[in-house]
Amino acid sequence: MTFYDDIYPFYPLQRTAFIFSGRLLTIILVFLVLAVSLLLILPGIRGKSRLFWMFRILTSLFIGVVIVALNFTSDWAEGRVTTNATYKSFSDAVVNVDIGLHVGLYGINVTLRGNPVVQLNETINYNEMFSWQDSIEKDYEEALERGLPNPILYIAEKFTMHSPCGLIFQYRFSGRYASATLWTAFCCWMLTNILFSMPVILYAGYMMLATAAFVFFSMASFSTAMNAPQCVFSLGSDSFVTAYSHSFWLALATGLLCAVIGSLVVLLNFLIPEKMKEAFSVGVDSDENDRYSYGNGYVNSVFVDGVIIYPMTSKFSAAHI
Repeated sequence: MTFYDDIYPFYPLQRTAFIFSGRLLTIILVFLVLAVSLLLILPGIRGKSRLFWMFRILTSLFIGVVIVALNFTSDWAEGRVTTNATYKSFSDAVVNVDIGLHVGLYGINVTLRGNPVVQLNETINYNEMFSWQDSIEKDYEEALERGLPNPILYIAEKFTMHSPCGLIFQYRFSGRYASATLWTAFCCWMLTNILFSMPVILYAGYMMLATAAFVFFSMASFSTAMNAPQCVFSLGSDSFVTAYSHSFWLALATGLLCAVIGSLVVLLNFLIPEKMKEAFSVGVDSDENDRYSYGNGYVNSVFVDGVIIYPMTSKFSAAHI
């Protein structure tokens, strides 16, 4: 190993920047396979119900994949700033960088990107994950050993146990409760799909409302950390605080969608119960067979000869005969 090609001789190779979460990719691929498998049966469904079943499948899978993916996203809250900051410890070198903090339910992502990317004969493009699922102290110690840039270490230190900000206690417990309620919402979503395939549409609507309620509970749990006094992150001459981000608003949209669907199902079940049962039943087009008329029937006289048909009599008269 040499001093050339932007590589330091006494540190391990710099890792490439984070592109896409492997867990999220796996979840999306699993639900895409389910969607394709279920859509393949659409040609076997007759009549206008084909479009209804397609809308039902896509909407249900969208709700399911969002609920599961929200457990593993890292942008429930985020904050970012562009500033001039000290790059490495024991050095006066200052670089212009974009610094981002992304908070999830299981940890944080800290991003650092130079403006431009190549400065001080080095490529500045970092995305580091610090998880508090077990202990964030171990990840922080590994970051110190690897000699990560000062801005990343400064933000990660704010989430350690000995930090006076106490962010680890706020976000770790709120994230655990939010994740637990999201998994409960996923269970409710599975029960909803089972009940929709049975002649109990009203209870399916109730379970959809329960799904929406648990999604809202997860948002309320995470909001407890955001409502606490915010810790200010000061880097160079600038500072920033975290605010709600994409995953939080996606959870809100999914909860509202579940609430609207559940309310419509319950309301329509009281107004037009027969139509609802017909729309959600497996044999939705079974009445089409009744439209066909059959021709006149003929009786073979060979089988009827010698057969005497007696008129219907009461039990009393039959006893006297």
